[in-house]
Amino acid sequence: MEIVFWTIAAVLALQLVFVVWNLRQLPQLGGTGEGRLWLAGGEGAVADLPPRLSVLIPARNEAERIGACVQAVLAAEQSPLLEVLVLDDQSADGTADVAMLAAQGDRRLRVLRGADLPDGWLGKSHACQQLAQEARGEWLLFLDADATLRPGALHAAMDTALRQGKGLITGFPHQQTGSWLERLIVPLMNFTIACHLPIRLVRSSADAKFVAAHGAFLLIHAESYAAIGGHHSFKSELLDDMEMARAVKRADLPMTLADITGQVSMRMYTDAAGVWNGYKKNIFAGTGRQTGLLAALGLFYALVYLLPPVMFIAALLAHAVFSAGTLASTLAPCLLPAAVGWLLAIIIKAVIDHRGRVPVWFALLLPAGIVMLIGIAAASWRAAVSGEGYLWKGRRYL
Repeated sequence: MEIVFWTIAAVLALQLVFVVWNLRQLPQLGGTGEGRLWLAGGEGAVADLPPRLSVLIPARNEAERIGACVQAVLAAEQSPLLEVLVLDDQSADGTADVAMLAAQGDRRLRVLRGADLPDGWLGKSHACQQLAQEARGEWLLFLDADATLRPGALHAAMDTALRQGKGLITGFPHQQTGSWLERLIVPLMNFTIACHLPIRLVRSSADAKFVAAHGAFLLIHAESYAAIGGHHSFKSELLDDMEMARAVKRADLPMTLADITGQVSMRMYTDAAGVWNGYKKNIFAGTGRQTGLLAALGLFYALVYLLPPVMFIAALLAHAVFSAGTLASTLAPCLLPAAVGWLLAIIIKAVIDHRGRVPVWFALLLPAGIVMLIGIAAASWRAAVSGEGYLWKGRRYL
């Protein structure tokens, strides 16, 4: 049994090396200064130019958060070549009024009323499609209502966009957390990407398997958006952000997964119920609805991230309670490799959390987070195969 835990420790040591290397492949936004000049209009008569950048915000029952989002976008960029469109997707909480009030008369903001949801469409994709049809910018930034831009964010994003020329730029915002389940689960988004996705291949490979995207921040060239057929081409997919990234790859267009934690922050969920339901909706879809893959990932995570701390604690307890017994002598050789494996897992999580601007002590929560993640994954699978589906923002998805 000792060899099993030394093998796990070896796997985790290799994982740590990969994570350190992989995170170094993640580019930063900005760096050229071109975005500031481009948004300022260069030397042309700005009053005669149409908007160059359209920030598109789909919002359904987001009255508590849309105000801060709109204010941050308008404050982040003073250029008249920016337009901000909010689509009120038939909210019941006064989202549209809050958005208008937050703009304080800034004419760069327009609030649109969402149309009824057609058959075959999912809500967010339909909202984004309507926004894109109204947008006039050369680049379109799909931004979630719970995301907040920091000063200079649009300049930095356009630096990267102009350097790339076309295609898609996306990234994972800095995640703010409050409730206990947020702290356990939300940072695992960055964890899974850093551990399993070769980030360099997101840029360099044309293979649509090597993609990652976050729907809170999707910056795409308007012509590229048209080339992939817009949201219409994946109108019924739960993970519209990932499907957009795959469509961009399939169209042989460039994409960049960037570190945007310095420019964008968000709190995706505000309580444990939101975390559970949000991830329940997405996890099984994220595996392509492949039961075998979901089970294999759950087993791998249990073996690598749960078994070492369980064995370490069991061996310590056996020594304390049955110091001269057979159980203690059997488990004793596993104590050191289990401790090494547990420590390596904590270091991996700490490295990733530090890069994601997450408190490093969250790394100590990894075993509990893995337990909850496996539980949510099982619930996600059950909801799909039973036909129960997922309830999100008053709409049911299958």
